[in-house]
Amino acid sequence: MPNLSIGIVGLPNVGKSTLFNALLKKTVADAANYPFCTIEPNVGVVEVPDARLPALAKIVNTQKIVPAVVEFYDIAGLVKGASTGEGLGNKFLSHIREVAAIAHVVRLFEDGDIIHVENSVNALRDIQTIDTELILTDLVTLEKQPSSAKVTASKKDPKDEFRFNAVVKLKNHLNAGNPARSLRLTDDEAEAALDLHLLTMKPVIYLFNVSEEQLADHDSLNNVIKEIMNKIQTTDNGQPTTIFLNAKLENEVLALDEDDQKEYLDQFGLKETGLNRLIKTAYETLGLISFLTAGEIEARAWTIKKGTLAPQAAGTIHTDFEKKFIKADITKFEDFINIGGWIKAREQGKVHIVGKDYEIQDGDVVEFKIGS
Repeated sequence: MPNLSIGIVGLPNVGKSTLFNALLKKTVADAANYPFCTIEPNVGVVEVPDARLPALAKIVNTQKIVPAVVEFYDIAGLVKGASTGEGLGNKFLSHIREVAAIAHVVRLFEDGDIIHVENSVNALRDIQTIDTELILTDLVTLEKQPSSAKVTASKKDPKDEFRFNAVVKLKNHLNAGNPARSLRLTDDEAEAALDLHLLTMKPVIYLFNVSEEQLADHDSLNNVIKEIMNKIQTTDNGQPTTIFLNAKLENEVLALDEDDQKEYLDQFGLKETGLNRLIKTAYETLGLISFLTAGEIEARAWTIKKGTLAPQAAGTIHTDFEKKFIKADITKFEDFINIGGWIKAREQGKVHIVGKDYEIQDGDVVEFKIGS
């Protein structure tokens, strides 16, 4: 099963815990108005919004729906000097190591009642502060790697040379103030560098926490965000992933029923909540898709990486399924719904039998055939 875990990071009092509370649809994290109110990372498992599942459940007449999920880690606020232990920084940075991606919460809203650790709101400065601390932490990791002499002497694994080359390139790149994810390594070097778990190698979603006034003017807001991101080197192709929302508003929306939610969001020209946009963007950022299974027991979404072949997809259901895979019946979600389930889809030739070389597509409804 792919690692779908997101670490929520940022300076103190930018709205991380308010966002986390909204994600869990209840108050879990302490959103007190002072730095370091979150000491241990709060972990929440949140459903990935998928309107296809209720439709599947209705067709196969099941009451049980099992969506894909994403784990969010609410990590206490970092400050300048976190890489050397300021503000309990090292403790918090270690919590980010195992997540698959980072949601970097950036404060754009002005509020005199909410203290800013730097006493002023400056999104570019705040992003650069966090990025610098993550880069410095990665440099400490790289400094601990073996020297070229040791690599040559060991002669244990040809991957050692790729790893050393990657480390040299990464050191130079990070020392120039650039995140690891913006460096182009060879495929062999990139694979060898994976187990370094560099923080700045992880994909980042920049999540701008805005005021209601800013939220009401999308054009101006998008221009402000674009201007900020033009000054930040984020990926090897220079295209940052950004989302904006009002974390406080997200909490308020959750208390409303579906119709009132839609009406509330319409006031701000939004089709769905920022939380749903964040979860879906996290899914896309990590290169993940869902295939679907539908039967009387349950309707379920299964998370896989794009490009996963049918046997490996079967293995996400049960490890034995990959080993004993024979074939799979595949139909598209739209066909399954429009025609009315497996039996009619088969009768109308909308079910395709595929083998081990079939690449599962997002929205495929699948029935695996497994040997004994």
